Amino acid sequence: MPTTLTECTAQELSALYRARRTSPREVLTEILRLADHSQRILNPFCCIDLENASRQAGESEERWSRGEPKSPFDGVPVSIKDNINVRGLPTAFGSRAPLPAEACIDDSPAVARLRDAGLLLFGKTCLPDFAHKIVTDSPLTGVTRNPYNPEHTPGGSSGGAAAAVAAGIGPVALGTDGGGSIRIPAAFTGIFGFKPTFGRVPHYPRGPFAILSHVGPMTRSVADAATMMDIIARPDPRDWYALPPESAEFAALRPPRLDTLRIALSPTLGFPEAKIDAGVESCIRNAASALAKAGASVAEADPPDLSRCSEVHGVLWTAFSALLARNLGSRRGLLDASLQSLAGMGDSLPALGLLDALVARGETGRSIREFFTAYDLIVCPVFPTTAPRLDSIDGSRPLIPHFTSWCNQLGLPAASINCGMTSDGLPVGLQVIGPQYADALVLAVSLAIEELLGPAPAPRAEAWSGLMPA
Repeated sequence: MPTTLTECTAQELSALYRARRTSPREVLTEILRLADHSQRILNPFCCIDLENASRQAGESEERWSRGEPKSPFDGVPVSIKDNINVRGLPTAFGSRAPLPAEACIDDSPAVARLRDAGLLLFGKTCLPDFAHKIVTDSPLTGVTRNPYNPEHTPGGSSGGAAAAVAAGIGPVALGTDGGGSIRIPAAFTGIFGFKPTFGRVPHYPRGPFAILSHVGPMTRSVADAATMMDIIARPDPRDWYALPPESAEFAALRPPRLDTLRIALSPTLGFPEAKIDAGVESCIRNAASALAKAGASVAEADPPDLSRCSEVHGVLWTAFSALLARNLGSRRGLLDASLQSLAGMGDSLPALGLLDALVARGETGRSIREFFTAYDLIVCPVFPTTAPRLDSIDGSRPLIPHFTSWCNQLGLPAASINCGMTSDGLPVGLQVIGPQYADALVLAVSLAIEELLGPAPAPRAEAWSGLMPA
């Protein structure tokens, strides 16, 4: 059971509000205090919106006092990644390259739904320059660190969101995932991250990475993510890619009968060059064993054509980076050096090479769809290691998200759920992947895994907060 308000899940805060045992103002005060204390070491936030969040908390408190909350999460603090528009705040994309941003006039679709549901939009979280890599540092906002050990990265590109949720600075956050950017930070920080089927959560503006970008929840419990999905997966006419809404509520999901499921365990996903840390592989296999003991049919099997899919991701990612850089014109030189390098590779891509990649994308999608006729789900690592030390990361040799990016190419629903800790005290994420549109199945099985394995132990406060003034 939580001992402080900042340790509560969103579900627990909702129950406390309903019982009149705390209030949105009191919770926001504690969240903002911790946010302030975290910033010097962890650096999760690029913006805290004290004035508007305080006003929202007062309005939520009045609704709860009347017994008329807008949603179960009315009054729950939520942070927003700074490549998603929030009305009244600028969107900087973690970059110095765009012209100084003005306050946005409109919310992005998911933010609008969160606002409609009464959540407290209290801050925007850090990301690397235009969310282009899986480490969260940028020339604009500096380095973001992992609350389990500040010498390690929280991952990227939703690293600020992951660090905040893991450290107790808001129970839920909104992230984006173009190649692993929700799942990798979730794995590195021991939280739950969910990348829905492409188009399940409307997104606008999509920007240059349009056909890869997914919006999803980052939380400390699966149930919180399911309720978040009910809120944000609602139609918005601004997104041409948006899917029709689900007919059933995600929050009503319960763990399924595992003895009906066929699960493919794939420790390396068939990548011949993959080298999995022993501690990571042990945690992944322990999770698969727990599923098998609970009745699931688990067999080792690698999905086909993933090396080809990874190559396609590389082509499209560099092409989109080149498009972004071109649109910035003379300010291109202000981009992070690693993003400039990606854009340079994209500049030299022939048009036919890009079309060939798009054709190959469809062919690999067909192969994976056939694989899912034999298996209901795939479980595998999110990343072959735990969170790397920041001083071990070479900017000229970026971390490659082979295990996650193929899900973006094919639009598949995928989650990262904690499945244990290694001997060095860092979390390991199990990736749960379903076929297109099987969002409910991925969430339901994640609920079952959470029941079997339990949540990750919270990061020790003294790892970072003890370094800060009281």
